[in-house]
Amino acid sequence: MAERILDFPPATLPADVGALRAAVRQFLREERAAGRIAEPRAIGMGFDADFSRRCGARGYIGMTWPVAYGGAERSALERYVVTEELLAAGAPVRGHWTSDRQSGPVILRYGTAAQKRRYLPPIARGECFFCIGLSEAAAGSDLAAIRTHARRTGTGWLLNGSKLWTTNAHRSHHMIALCRTAPAGTQRHHGLSQFIVELSLPGVAVRPIVNMAGEREFNEVTFTDVLLAEDALLGTLDGGWQQLSAELAYERSGPERWLTTFRLLAELNAVCAAQLDDTRRQEFGRLYAQLLTLREMSLSIAGMLQRGATPNLQAAIVKDLGTQLERDVIATARDVVAAADGPHSAQGAALRALLDSALLYSPALGIRGGTVEILRNTIAKGLMPR
Repeated sequence: MAERILDFPPATLPADVGALRAAVRQFLREERAAGRIAEPRAIGMGFDADFSRRCGARGYIGMTWPVAYGGAERSALERYVVTEELLAAGAPVRGHWTSDRQSGPVILRYGTAAQKRRYLPPIARGECFFCIGLSEAAAGSDLAAIRTHARRTGTGWLLNGSKLWTTNAHRSHHMIALCRTAPAGTQRHHGLSQFIVELSLPGVAVRPIVNMAGEREFNEVTFTDVLLAEDALLGTLDGGWQQLSAELAYERSGPERWLTTFRLLAELNAVCAAQLDDTRRQEFGRLYAQLLTLREMSLSIAGMLQRGATPNLQAAIVKDLGTQLERDVIATARDVVAAADGPHSAQGAALRALLDSALLYSPALGIRGGTVEILRNTIAKGLMPR
């Protein structure tokens, strides 16, 4: 058999993108100067609904969507620049993140005209937040094993079941939930459908789960005889697995998959660079080289998405490599801080806070967006000769 070659076609940022990047940086400077956002003291995304609304007012949400649905019809690469700047600065983007990254694009791709008119404009304004309803207690990475089900009624759907580890559900207005609508039979991924669930409906209960860092970010969401309208179905009945597969390319390929620990790396360099020996300098160089390579790969996927492709395999590779880079950054920071003097000064307070946060957060890096084991299985299957 012929060996399969996986291509990451180069993507070139638009020539005038510098002005957009400068505008985002100026926006962030103004936000900090006004005391509306602070310098980050923890890795990950902070939540600030007011900041999300200000991002919406600037046109930084739903940038690629049609003007008719609140977007600006800008390119995926321009959106990438805005995303990159917000993440590198540690801006509190959690509120609108899922809605902008994947829920909105999925509605745009598979939703009805009425669904697009209802949901996309408020998302673009930073006023409507979505969460993802996939994992369950007995179905983490194996989503074909989900038990949450939707049954037809005379006027719509009756939803029962639960979703676990649902990020930001307690602050979200809606969830796109994957549910079973028909028996699996011999095809385990058959009979799955996606629904847009309003989280304020009777029968919906959201219970926050406190993580090791003391954050109330994860949730268990239960559905008890929740009545959904007929038009809550998103896309094709029993076609949810195909829709979800396309959605994962949005989730796994973005710069958040390798920029989560960027602030830690930047602060480490600022505080400890003068004390590094040649071995440590080489290690820093390797980390920055990997970061820049992942950026080029992630940009390539943004270019493919812009052309209408569904680069699921490439996205899985970027997610896996990004996870390893972020773990390496945390390990390097831990070792350097233990051996250096700088972190024990007042200047190193931010570095110590970021490192403490990263150490607690690190187990999640290999789980979010798909576990490392599942991703590598996906990659191995995808690279098999055809």
